[in-house]
Amino acid sequence: MKKIFLLVLLMGVALCQAVAQQDAKAESILSKMADNYRKAGGISLTFGGTQHGKLLLKGNKFCLESGGIKTWFDGKTQWSYVEQNEEVNVSSPTPEEIQSVNPYALLTAYKKGFNYRYVGEKTRQGKRGHEIILTPKTSQDIKSITLNVKENSSPVYIAIQLQNGEKQEFQISSYRTGVNLPDAVFRFDKSKYPEAEIIDLR
Repeated sequence: MKKIFLLVLLMGVALCQAVAQQDAKAESILSKMADNYRKAGGISLTFGGTQHGKLLLKGNKFCLESGGIKTWFDGKTQWSYVEQNEEVNVSSPTPEEIQSVNPYALLTAYKKGFNYRYVGEKTRQGKRGHEIILTPKTSQDIKSITLNVKENSSPVYIAIQLQNGEKQEFQISSYRTGVNLPDAVFRFDKSKYPEAEIIDLR
């Protein structure tokens, strides 16, 4: 469940290969969103919905805190700290695994793995935005992703519908760009968790 959650969250943006087979309006919105993300520098966002938490992003790095789990990824190594049992799992995830924990990893993957279509303007949590539905090109656990984006390309709502009928929803409550995020923010600091047991899975 945590893996799906991360995928949803870190997924808020993605798409496109054969333009002729895709929705031009959706492609334009997603391309602009991906471009703005690349130029945004550090990003800080908080979210509610199925899960509540905070996500920090910079390039291919992220730090996600939600549901008693904190995950850091510095572009190569991932640390996942489970507060309940004070364990830290250390791994070197594949690009596919990163997509399952970082909704925004799809910003670079959307051009290969998804079809998409624009469904119109919708209001979510009092915020109006353009809604797009993405469906994977190959069979996987995810059935579809719904993305609602404001005119300024910031996400309002992300939902992931799974093949088993489960649905994960994320309402973005705050979204800030240009945040100063040193690289150390995206690495586990042992000194802050002196009692944690480190399990190296690399």
